[in-house]
Amino acid sequence: MLTQAQLQKIMPLAKPSAVATFCGPLDDAMREFGVDTALRQAAFLAQVEVESWHLRYVAELASGVAYTKRADLGNTKPEAVAVATKHGNTPGPWFKGRGLIQVTGYNNYLACGQALGLDLLNKPVLIEDPVNAARSAGWFWHANNLNKWADVPDFDGVCDIVNKGHKTTAVGDALGYAQRLAAYNIAKQVLGKEAA
Repeated sequence: MLTQAQLQKIMPLAKPSAVATFCGPLDDAMREFGVDTALRQAAFLAQVEVESWHLRYVAELASGVAYTKRADLGNTKPEAVAVATKHGNTPGPWFKGRGLIQVTGYNNYLACGQALGLDLLNKPVLIEDPVNAARSAGWFWHANNLNKWADVPDFDGVCDIVNKGHKTTAVGDALGYAQRLAAYNIAKQVLGKEAA
């Protein structure tokens, strides 16, 4: 069981109030989605720390306009355009990154919503709720089979998939890789021998 003291040590720049808010939901999400060894948890929490910038953000700071024409995210599909238009928006901003590991784009909102039993197409801000933010991160982890990479361990592979959407040949090319790696090393120390 993840404790607040452990989470604060893993994420020393997180505000204590954020640690208190997210500790339980993160622990529950890790249980729900099989992030069930110290090594997996260290890799998962390192991604959460960087993606949410120390548990500060559950919504991308950028407007999301840059994603509007992203066919790879499903944002150019007629149904994506129709949903966003119904709400007076365009697909990029409507389906911008949200959650502790940023769920981005129509395809991901559709799949995540179905998996979590939430209407994320019409109410994407539901992912910003602490429980849903943690569960969406767990869903993303599970849907992308990241336990496989964490178990090897191939932390670079985990970072690539989270940040770039696929494994790359270069090591350390994920955005914020140095911060992710530092957080991973701290998390392994905090979570104990099993993660060493």
